[in-house]
Amino acid sequence: MRNGTVTTFVLLGLTDDPQLQVLIFVFLFLTYTLSVTGNLTIITLAFMDPHLKTPMYFFLQNFSFLEISFTSACIPRFLYNIATDDKVITYNACFIQVFFTDLCAVTEFFLLAAMSYDRYVAICKPLHYVTIMSSRVCQILIICCWMAGLCIIIPPFSLALTLTFCDSNMIDHFLCDTVPLVKIACSDTWFVEQTVITCAVLTLNMTLTCVVLSYAYIIKTIMRFPSVQQRKKAFSTCSSHLIVVSITYSTCIFIYMNPTAKEAVTINKVVSLLITSISPTLNPFIYTLRNNQVKKAFKDSIKRTVLLSTK
Repeated sequence: MRNGTVTTFVLLGLTDDPQLQVLIFVFLFLTYTLSVTGNLTIITLAFMDPHLKTPMYFFLQNFSFLEISFTSACIPRFLYNIATDDKVITYNACFIQVFFTDLCAVTEFFLLAAMSYDRYVAICKPLHYVTIMSSRVCQILIICCWMAGLCIIIPPFSLALTLTFCDSNMIDHFLCDTVPLVKIACSDTWFVEQTVITCAVLTLNMTLTCVVLSYAYIIKTIMRFPSVQQRKKAFSTCSSHLIVVSITYSTCIFIYMNPTAKEAVTINKVVSLLITSISPTLNPFIYTLRNNQVKKAFKDSIKRTVLLSTK
């Protein structure tokens, strides 16, 4: 794949300071390792433990898979760039990274919306929960999330492929993304920029509406519960999801909706770093530390491992 005179790009990263680069490398390596380990643990527990064979953990299993895919699409490459001081990335590899990071990110928003609907059915329609959220329905919802993500990213990604890059190939970022690519293009980028903003707004509006409506009905139902203990238990089943939703939406809105953030490249890069490293690392802990079933399943798996190793 070749465009104009540019066949490779140079990812400038976060800093040129060697000492800071070492700190960033150690930080990213640790967070990436924790993220992959934590999310793989959730996937394994949900797959192995019979007590976790419920729609909520099925969605959580898929969410963990998305987190691993998202971070693996960008963090290992950045670690390689720092370790080898080789910041060059080919045109093909750059756009492949754009495709997979955007696909995983957008799909994640739709999955969070599906998870909020699952919590709505569990709390507002408990007697019909098993019937409504059958395994077939859950599988269809997951497929729809991936298809929606694909449909959202295809228009801006296709337009990005038509951009012409002449002499400038310096991407002021640590990963390939549509926004920094648009900044160095020498062709007209107005339509591409508008399409990116439109797709971002569409994704946020569709998914956030679903989340807000679901939790509006959830809160309305919980407030009708007669005892404080029942209310506390109901809220605890949603708290982890609400924390993850708050972190995900706030960071995304900051990048794509705040005009000043688009101009402040450094802030944009730092927030992107938080999205790709901190959030995927925190999510497994947010879901497990507040969940007795997951903690019990983890302890049981350790006991089984110890018993098998002693035989």
